[in-house]
Amino acid sequence: MIMLQNLFRTRPRERLGQPLYELAVQQARKPAFYTQLGVADRIDARFELYTLHVLLLVMRLRDEGERGAQAGQDLFDTYVSALDHALRELGVGDISVGKKMRKLGEALYGRMTTWETALREGDAAALSAGLARNIYESEDAVAGAKLADYALASRDRLAAQDFNAVVAAPDWAEIAK
Repeated sequence: MIMLQNLFRTRPRERLGQPLYELAVQQARKPAFYTQLGVADRIDARFELYTLHVLLLVMRLRDEGERGAQAGQDLFDTYVSALDHALRELGVGDISVGKKMRKLGEALYGRMTTWETALREGDAAALSAGLARNIYESEDAVAGAKLADYALASRDRLAAQDFNAVVAAPDWAEIAK
């Protein structure tokens, strides 16, 4: 009888959003992005780097079928929740949090869509242009070239890892000068 109870009992779903978010943030905070690649140490530039790293992980996780898709959704949900929390910590009032979150959500969706296409296609030129515009506030795609190279190399390295390795310790590319 116990075996039948165990067979039909729903198992708690593995929650990977928070630990994966922490891994993405840890990587995005590496000083080399700011000292070697010239990313400005401003809240908006950090938001962009967080978004890039969350996207790289979400893309990799979605390649793992249902389990990966769920982990990717958990990561995305955790990221959005962290953005909401950050706005509140910055003193944004309850009434305007919704409007600000909508604007952030639109920006997040726009970047993720544009960057994902370039990353999937291995289009360094398009990725460089998008990163230059959003992270370096430049219309010169060359400004984003080294970061684009890093992102494409990270995509390849993450793809070479199995699911358990990715969720434990993503293999990010080296940040080159």
